[in-house]
Amino acid sequence: MALIVQKFGGSSVSDAAAMKRVAARVARTHKDGNQVVVVVSAMGDTTDDLLDLAGQVTDEPPAREMDILLTAGERISMALLAMAIDREGVPARSYTGQQAGVMTDSKYGRASIVGVAPDRIVRTLKEGQVAIVAGFQGVSGANDVTTLGRGGSDTTAVAIAAALHADVCEIYTDVDGVFSADPRVVPNARRIPVLSTEETLELASHGAKILHLRAVEFARRYNVPLHVRSSFSELDGTIVRNPTEEDPMEEPIIAGVAHDRSQGKVTIVGVKDIPGSASRVFSVLAGAEANIDMIVQNPPTDRQGVTDISFTAPKEGIPALVAALEAHRAEIGFEEIQHIENVGIVSLVGAGMRTNTGVSATLFGALSDAGINIEMISTSEIRISVVTLPEKLDDAVRAIHSAFDLDSQDVEAVVYGGTGR
Repeated sequence: MALIVQKFGGSSVSDAAAMKRVAARVARTHKDGNQVVVVVSAMGDTTDDLLDLAGQVTDEPPAREMDILLTAGERISMALLAMAIDREGVPARSYTGQQAGVMTDSKYGRASIVGVAPDRIVRTLKEGQVAIVAGFQGVSGANDVTTLGRGGSDTTAVAIAAALHADVCEIYTDVDGVFSADPRVVPNARRIPVLSTEETLELASHGAKILHLRAVEFARRYNVPLHVRSSFSELDGTIVRNPTEEDPMEEPIIAGVAHDRSQGKVTIVGVKDIPGSASRVFSVLAGAEANIDMIVQNPPTDRQGVTDISFTAPKEGIPALVAALEAHRAEIGFEEIQHIENVGIVSLVGAGMRTNTGVSATLFGALSDAGINIEMISTSEIRISVVTLPEKLDDAVRAIHSAFDLDSQDVEAVVYGGTGR
């Protein structure tokens, strides 16, 4: 008997027919002799509809009340799914995040899970029932309902799987696994059978939309195996896990190519080139809650005693970052700020890059052959990221994917989308 946590996103439970299809899959897993916990997102566009309603009532809804409102979507899903599973002849019981013991901090709209006390889930499993938990929500120390923000249901599922020491956490979505690139950009992208959590973290943080970063971080920290599968097929999907001693001695050099259109670029021109300048810059950005990705410092060739600092950040937050920097111009000491609201970032990821030479040469050669200019470069032990013009991004993805022979296998991609919340 295995203990399996299954998470279903909004597209998987978008209407009554989809709900019945999910219920049949859950019931089948239970009838196969497994203990099953299900984490479910809100149906389809329910959350957007609730946001629209709030906007019709007020331009500035209180954060606490907004969290109470938004958690209603998942509560609807969990109750309907419990009814549908019961119709399949399998007893099921639904729980809100609070009832399931998901404890968070008090940051409304973007709370973090601080612990899980799954006593009621455990009792439900011992009674032979399926436990269904509303994703994306928990309860703070002040006993207030909170929401977890982007990727909240994925994170809920992995946290519960960790607390229960589950054998696997299955993430069901509308695609057949994780692919070597976005098939909408690279039609012959291939499904990746197995990924390390380290590779998946890099892919998720640099544009891949299948798994959310916080969920993968949880999985790596607590050694929870993930299985990314489609709720619309029986295909194998992708296993994401920490490496084991049984893994092959030689890892594949490259896992995949991710791309990101959500970033903008800021350049602080003429920063004083003295100790402490960079610290002042990034202290101001930290105070503005900036989510910085790539950073490059370049001393200009035509001036002495100053340097230029460039960084990328989510484009929707750039106006606030520029305003924060301008407010501290005298303190930091710089000449001007230049910013571009849209850049393209393409990232090559693979654990085998650690021990294989020539990866950089192949990457930059492919971009050169495609006539693509590079504006910034950032690296980690298993990743190389470059910034280019957004209109060149798709060409860059295809050029790199082809250069590393990632499109040499049979095509398994059908559609590429998100996981819901």
